[in-house]
Amino acid sequence: MEQMKQILDGSCLWRLLSVLCLWCGRQWRSSRVVQWFLHPAGWVPGASENSVFFRLWSWVRGGLCRLYKALHLDRLFSGSVFLHTWFWCALPVVLAPVLCKFSPSILVLGLALVGYASLLLALVRDKNRTLAWAPTNRYILLYAAVYLAGTLFSVNLKTSLLPGVLSVAFILFAVALYNAITTRRQLDTLLALVVTVGALVSFYGILQYLFGWGYQSAAWVDSDMFSSIRFRVPATMGNPNMMGQYLLLVIPIAGAKLLSAKDWLRRLYYLACCGVMCVCMILTFSRGAWLGLLFAGAVFAVLWHPQLILLAPFALVGLYFVLPETVISRFTSIGNLTDNSTSYRVYIWIGTLAMLKDYWLCGIGPGDGAFNMVYPAYSYNGIVAPHAHNLFLQIVCDAGIAALGVFLLLLFVYFRMLCSAMSREKDPASRLLQIAFTAGVCGFLVQAMTDYSFYNYRVMFLFWAVLALGAASARRTSLPEGRLFV
Repeated sequence: MEQMKQILDGSCLWRLLSVLCLWCGRQWRSSRVVQWFLHPAGWVPGASENSVFFRLWSWVRGGLCRLYKALHLDRLFSGSVFLHTWFWCALPVVLAPVLCKFSPSILVLGLALVGYASLLLALVRDKNRTLAWAPTNRYILLYAAVYLAGTLFSVNLKTSLLPGVLSVAFILFAVALYNAITTRRQLDTLLALVVTVGALVSFYGILQYLFGWGYQSAAWVDSDMFSSIRFRVPATMGNPNMMGQYLLLVIPIAGAKLLSAKDWLRRLYYLACCGVMCVCMILTFSRGAWLGLLFAGAVFAVLWHPQLILLAPFALVGLYFVLPETVISRFTSIGNLTDNSTSYRVYIWIGTLAMLKDYWLCGIGPGDGAFNMVYPAYSYNGIVAPHAHNLFLQIVCDAGIAALGVFLLLLFVYFRMLCSAMSREKDPASRLLQIAFTAGVCGFLVQAMTDYSFYNYRVMFLFWAVLALGAASARRTSLPEGRLFV
């Protein structure tokens, strides 16, 4: 290995790539656009306190505080476990992936509502506790408002009401989770639990593959093109593509924890977690998730050490020789229109775009009922579909072009916030977490271009939770070390 490194370091190609990389880095750092992106001056922590939302919240909170005092509820909740807001907001995030029976989405909603109630109780009980505000929160609130409006103007309100309200509740949970995390230890512990649960779910998925447990839909595999694939791992998510999307959010966090571990025991633990999750990711046979993971890995490498991008060609060649032929053939089929799955998606996109020519302004409303009510009239080649198989197209379908605009603006602010935090961060562990949350969401969005990622409500919930955790990681070093339960 050392001899190979010396040969590479001495080669003309390597020297040329190194010079090119250094030049690109200098251009990047000296760019006015990049500097504006990395060092935003338009937001300060207290800027939102003069907003309409804050004024409305202050009025509502004042009334609740007076009611709390008048009813002498202090005696009732003194020392109550419900005052441990971090625990109740962390609970649905940790348990969401493992709830796979008896209406898991409703169970997650119930846990989330308990988290909401605990946070509200803490804010009403303690007048000194202020509502923490991240640059992304105003856009989360705006997106929730636009999505709720799209729900109310649905072509089929009866079928759209439940998925619409469920989606709004999960969207707003990002604000609650951000406020629940008040110490560095709480954030680090929650992330460790998220990685542990991700590894356990992945291990269950591997057992599924080995023993053939669980339901397998014929639509998940093109048996004519991939006769060697007999089983795709859904694990606890009910669908292999959804499992892949979940792992896209968790694997980068595990990678950050591995690289920031300070002792060999933790390194081995997080290495095992990463390995189990990557194996499960392969066994999902989800090409979109694989592509998202490669993109997430590239983003992670570039942000961590830009020179690592020079190793990308060698890494891809190495994967070609390491991975099984089944995986290679499956991956190289991306974009092949002879594949039933690929052509199916293209036909759906054509039909959805035709539908949106008439419904682009307000959409048709969320949920399968509204989509199945309108889409068949625009279907291309008579293709039947439950959704648009593209997150961005589906957002327009659900709530119109305004919802997509707010969502894209939210993502821009999110990435800007994290990149700005990275440029200032002195603590290596915090910077690695910020890189992980940037890479994970990037990979998730790549996968979202080939599937409707929010079709599984638990995946939707975890996506918004990850946004909140990413915002919390941007202020990790400013948080006190503290205790878990405060």
